[in-house]
Amino acid sequence: MIKQIKSSEIKSFVKNNNNTILLDVRTDDEWKTVGKPNTKGLGIKSHFITISQDQSFIEKVKKKISKENQILVMCAAGGRSIIAANLLQKEGYIAHNISDGFSGNGQDPGWKNLGLPLDNI
Repeated sequence: MIKQIKSSEIKSFVKNNNNTILLDVRTDDEWKTVGKPNTKGLGIKSHFITISQDQSFIEKVKKKISKENQILVMCAAGGRSIIAANLLQKEGYIAHNISDGFSGNGQDPGWKNLGLPLDNI
C-alpha cells in the first residue's frame, strides 16, 4: 500500500528520512508554465521524469534513482503520482504519494499554495 503524504507533511517526513528524494512526474510543459519545486532547502535531490504509458518511465527512473532512496512522488494534484508510485513499488522502490501534489487537490493546498520553495520559471 502506498503511503499518502500531504505537502504540509513533507518537511517533517524529510527530517525523519534522510535518504528521501522527490520525483515530479508532471510534463515538461507543466514544469515550464506552472513551476517546479525547489528541494535544495530541504536538503534533498529532485528528479523530473514525466510518467508515460510505456516502460520508458521505469527505465528512466532506474538510470537516475537508487532503490535505497525513499521516493516522494508528485504530480499536479495526486492522480498521476499515485499511478507512478504503484509502478515504482512493483519494481522494488519505496515510493510514497504526495496526495495534494504541486497545485493542490481541492482539499489540501499543494506544494505551490503552501509557499514551499519554487524554481523560477
